[in-house]
Amino acid sequence: MEALARAYGRYGYRRVAALLRAEGFAANHKRVERLWRREGLKVPARQPRRGRLWLNDGSCVRLRPERKDHVWSYDFVQARIRDGRAFRMLTVLDEFTRECLAIDVARRLTADDVLERLSDLFVRRGVPGHIRSDNGPEFTAKAVRGWLGRVGVTTLYIEPGSPWENGYIESFNGKLRDELLDREAFDTMPEARVLIERWRVAYNTIRPHSSLKYRPPAPEAIAPRPPAFGAAPLGPRPMAEVVGPLT
Repeated sequence: MEALARAYGRYGYRRVAALLRAEGFAANHKRVERLWRREGLKVPARQPRRGRLWLNDGSCVRLRPERKDHVWSYDFVQARIRDGRAFRMLTVLDEFTRECLAIDVARRLTADDVLERLSDLFVRRGVPGHIRSDNGPEFTAKAVRGWLGRVGVTTLYIEPGSPWENGYIESFNGKLRDELLDREAFDTMPEARVLIERWRVAYNTIRPHSSLKYRPPAPEAIAPRPPAFGAAPLGPRPMAEVVGPLT
């Protein structure tokens, strides 16, 4: 438990309990909470509940995802390397599965970069029904809107200054910043790309998600390997074997 707390410093006892069960420990969250408090480990403060945004007729403004690849969302995040120079990240999320489909890292990201990433994802994964974003120039560019319309994707733009209408990707970006960007000092751009991609893989395949009953968004990526005849069943691969230590 202490090793997991060191490796994943922003995880609470519930996520650590889920990771312990994935490693084969028979530990429910109440027992882990007692040990967690006894060892003086930090329990993140509970976040206040937030109301949803509603129209006068009682319908929710947001189109809620109903299945995989129904609604994607994307956004930009900015960070800096150690010498103070800024870089940008394009994050793409499937709102239903909570899987992070891509994080592109570069000094500059333009509408052409958005089109290149989306076209790659559409070829590999299929075309989503809708894609949600803010009103940034990279997302509202005529080339982007025209291309999405031609391939049959409905664009959903939030109201200016209303990030809560894009809650899924905003929540993901907050986790990215809290669990990685605020904990790592990137010396170079290649180092930033490697560490960010490693975190994305861990987010998809290891990190327990509370809204998914403390399972990762892509559990099939860490499905146990079939045991040899007569051998004891194998559990999931150890976390260090999948992505290595995060610190």
